[in-house]
Amino acid sequence: MLEFIQLLKQRYQAVLAQQGNESAKTSYQQRIDQLILAEAFIRKGLLIDAAPQPLLHMAVVGPTQAGKSSLANVLLSSNVAGVSPLAGYTIHPQGFCNGVSIADCSGLQRYFGRFQQLQQTQLSKDRHDCYSLTQNTTDSELLPHGVLWDTPDFDSIDSATYREGVIRAIALADMVILVVSKEKYADQSVWDIMAAVEELHQPTIICLNKLAEGSESIIIQSLKEKWQQARTDEFPEVVSLYYQKPGGLPVWPESGQQLLNQLANKVSLTKQARFEQELLKRHWQTWLEPVFTEHQALIDWAELVDLMIKQAMESYRRDYLSHPHHYETFQLAITELLNLMEIPGLARILSGTRQVLTWPARQIMKLGRKRLHMSGRAIPARPPLGASRANPLQADLSGSSYEIALLNQIAEHTLIQLADKLLDKAVQGHQGQWWRQLNSVLRSQRQDALQDFAQAAKIYHLSFQQDVESAAHRLYDKLQQQPMVLNGLRATRATADAAVIALTLQMGGIGLHDLVIAPAMVTLTSLLAESAVGGYMHKVEAELKQNQFNAVKQALFIDSLRNKLLQLPEQLSMSTHFNISPDQLRAAELQLTEKRHGLRLL
Repeated sequence: MLEFIQLLKQRYQAVLAQQGNESAKTSYQQRIDQLILAEAFIRKGLLIDAAPQPLLHMAVVGPTQAGKSSLANVLLSSNVAGVSPLAGYTIHPQGFCNGVSIADCSGLQRYFGRFQQLQQTQLSKDRHDCYSLTQNTTDSELLPHGVLWDTPDFDSIDSATYREGVIRAIALADMVILVVSKEKYADQSVWDIMAAVEELHQPTIICLNKLAEGSESIIIQSLKEKWQQARTDEFPEVVSLYYQKPGGLPVWPESGQQLLNQLANKVSLTKQARFEQELLKRHWQTWLEPVFTEHQALIDWAELVDLMIKQAMESYRRDYLSHPHHYETFQLAITELLNLMEIPGLARILSGTRQVLTWPARQIMKLGRKRLHMSGRAIPARPPLGASRANPLQADLSGSSYEIALLNQIAEHTLIQLADKLLDKAVQGHQGQWWRQLNSVLRSQRQDALQDFAQAAKIYHLSFQQDVESAAHRLYDKLQQQPMVLNGLRATRATADAAVIALTLQMGGIGLHDLVIAPAMVTLTSLLAESAVGGYMHKVEAELKQNQFNAVKQALFIDSLRNKLLQLPEQLSMSTHFNISPDQLRAAELQLTEKRHGLRLL
């Protein structure tokens, strides 16, 4: 969970840097502050779990010039906290060990993370990612043993630059000492902070500083009203602080000598895990709002891709599988059937002649196979289904068939249509910037996608020849059950084969697509359709088409094109988009809801 909160905070910070909308900037900054607080609070839980006896941490917090550092010195009974009449003098969290040693605080570096621990004298106004620990020179009776943190203000103009240090120090505190003056107690920034940290369940006292005698009653009543407007817990005790005239320091009242020790007794570290979970659950939906919006865009994108894939498959079925003149696959199966019906004696003569005639085709086929091997795509091995012979199916293995050309055209048309749809989404729908940038990514990846598709089409075309040969063998097995039909077809085949040879001799050779000769194919197909196995032939053809449809859909339009398209959003810039995947979110939500103590497993 800690890693996820850090990731979400980083994405918010990156997107905020590019955000142009001022209202969105304010909202995002508030969420970043909440995430920093949540991250620090979870780190505090880790710190508690790691320590055999956790130290008590107390934080003095308040607006600028409320007298926080002066009060810290009073409580510590020393002058270790630096003070200045200038606003914003303290800009780093400064811890002071009271009754404990700095060595006891070794786990704090892990808590503060990227913040570096320095000596108090090394703190620089030019650097804000650091904190200090100082040993108190006395053992104050006003404070329980532990670490007292003097924190920077949270309301000055410059406080935005050191805001994270303030939040980390407050989240670490087991108890809070809120310091306000009569000039500052009503500032909205004070009550925004107190409302934000209510979920940390820290015992609190309010120190009303810089008072004149007799002026506190009206202010305390107003304080109570402000508290009840900002928070739901009980109004804390108020300590009125008057100035010592000679030194200008607040005077801690005699009646409150044990007040902070009593407040420490209200600290309950055993409830830390539950408080963490409540904090996360309260803000979860708000924090994840832009992530949910992106996930909805991902869903819309997947639906759009699926719609385009469906239309592409309809085009493939219409323009190839169901086209009376373009569908060539079953004709290849019939060509393979011609080979299976070789007549003893005549077969050797015809086979030798065919080998001479098909030599150019076979050489081109070998070249195609060699290129595929050189590209790292091995041709799937398959055992021969028949006797050793010249196989006319091999003439179509170069991938130059009408089917392959059509598939590549469909893929290109699909990407063009998809780009048009993205532009429409950018203009009409929510998340316009998301759709525009996705369209840019699609344009940049279009050529690679088409090349991958074309290569996948060649591989499919090669591997599907097994299905074609299987269809031919099924037809031949069926014919063997009808000897009279088989013999009649063999006689017709011999005549047709002789005609083919005469034709090819007259033409001076054959090309890749001339192996399927129309007269022979029409004759054999007509006789098959009219024979006793005609119904079975139509069944085999229908099954072959369905297998081909499924193979093209899975291997080309899903495994190749769809999967590549669905990965495009991952390439969107992380400076303008959150890019947190649904899987990452589900894993985090599982930790949030699975069990209460799961928050500290990471």
